[in-house]
Amino acid sequence: MAKKVLVAEDSSVIQNLTKKILEFQNFEIVSAKNGKDVLAIMAKENISIVLMDINMPQMDGMACAREIRKLSDSAKSQVPIIAITGNAKNYSEEDFKNAGINLYMQKPLNFDLLVEKVKELT
Repeated sequence: MAKKVLVAEDSSVIQNLTKKILEFQNFEIVSAKNGKDVLAIMAKENISIVLMDINMPQMDGMACAREIRKLSDSAKSQVPIIAITGNAKNYSEEDFKNAGINLYMQKPLNFDLLVEKVKELT
C-alpha cells in the first residue's frame, strides 16, 4: 500500500510539482491549501507524513503543527512533519522543535533531498 503524503502548500505550482515528484516515487498525495484543511484531512485519513508550508492563509504551518501534536489519536499526533519555508531566518531551530516539526527545508526546494527525507521519515 502506498504511503500517504499530505502536501500543505498554498502555491499551486509548488503543490503540483511536489505531487508529481512524490507520485513518481509511489507515494499517494493528498493536498491542502491551509492549516484548517490539513486538520480536516488529518481527522479523516491516515497520513504517513506532512509537508507543511509555514506561510499559509487561515492557519499558518507553525500553528497547524502544534494542533497536530495535540490530536488525541497518538498515531496521528506523532506523524512526521517537514516544514517548508521561504523565510526560515524568521524562526530558530528551537521554534520549529517547539511546534513539533521534525525537519525544515528552505525554498526553493531541493526535490532530491525532499524525496530522500520523505523516504527516511516514513
